[in-house]
Amino acid sequence: MPTLEDVKKFLEENKENEEVKAFVGELSAVSADKVEGFLETDEGKRLIQPRLDSHFTKGLDTWKANNLDALVDAKVKELYPEETEEQKRIRKLEKELEDQKTAAQREKLLNKAVSYASEKQLPADVVEFFIGEDEDSTMKNLGVFEEKYTAALQAAIDGKFKENGRDIDSGSSTPTNQNLDISSLAAEASIRK
Repeated sequence: MPTLEDVKKFLEENKENEEVKAFVGELSAVSADKVEGFLETDEGKRLIQPRLDSHFTKGLDTWKANNLDALVDAKVKELYPEETEEQKRIRKLEKELEDQKTAAQREKLLNKAVSYASEKQLPADVVEFFIGEDEDSTMKNLGVFEEKYTAALQAAIDGKFKENGRDIDSGSSTPTNQNLDISSLAAEASIRK
């Protein structure tokens, strides 16, 4: 029996022979079984995977362009069906009722805030800016405003007195019950001599 080397030597010597060319062509012909066997190997997978990925990506993009918007719209309509005219009117009336309640509550809070500001001698025209969500938050806001306003007013008064050369000492708030000698006080003040 001839060896592999003998066969190679024979093919090399007769490579120009038509019968040998036809036989070698048949041996190297690609068949589905050969290709499938090659594609199952790691090298075959590395070769075919990028092509499969590009075809899949192209197909997915085409599907998205043709079908995705319709599917999304259908799901949105399923989750949020369109309102009937009656439902729209009911929603509008509910909103108007809620707006009226909110306006009435705000008006009530504004009236309380204005009366509080009048009682505390605060400027009533800025009270609207301190209205909160409820009565407690409104009164808290006005309390903070009163505190800051009073402090700023006192600072302005003190500044004005200092500007004119007077330094106001805060005296004691308890009256003294001493006998006053008016003549000695007048002498001290140089009113009368």
